[in-house]
Amino acid sequence: MNDNFKRQFIDTNVLVYAHDRSAGKKYERARKLLTNLWESRQGCISIQVLQEFYVTVVQKTSKPILIDRAARIITDLKEWNVHIPDVNDILYAIDIQQRNKLSFWDSLIICSAKKLNCDVIWSEDLNHGQYYEEIVVMNPFEELSDNC
Repeated sequence: MNDNFKRQFIDTNVLVYAHDRSAGKKYERARKLLTNLWESRQGCISIQVLQEFYVTVVQKTSKPILIDRAARIITDLKEWNVHIPDVNDILYAIDIQQRNKLSFWDSLIICSAKKLNCDVIWSEDLNHGQYYEEIVVMNPFEELSDNC
C-alpha cells in the first residue's frame, strides 16, 4: 500500500478510522496502513491532526473512546515526525488555500506535509491522485468507495 513512498502524512480521518472498529473495511485498511508506517518509521503527522483526532474519537464518533485511551494513542504518536505550525506556516497555508481553492484546514495539512518532506498525504477528504505542493494525495479507501 505504501512501498513507493518515503515520508507519509496521515490525515485525521484515516487516523480516526484506524481506531474505530465499527468502520469495518475502512478500519482494517487504516489499521494496516498505520501498522506499516509504524514498522517503516515513515509516519508523519501534525499537531492539528492530533487535536482533531482527540476531539473526534472522544466526542463525535458513534462509539467514543475513553479519554485515557485517546491520550495513550496521542502519546504513542509523538514518536512520529510531528509538525507544529508557526505563524509562517499559517501564512503558507493561506497561500495554498488561495491557489488551490481549498479549505484553510486542508491547506494547513498540505503545509505540514510539505514541511515534513512527505511524498504522500493519506486522506479521504482530498482528491485521490491530486498533487499539491509536489505531494500526492492517496485515498487508502479508494477501492472500497463503491462498497462503503
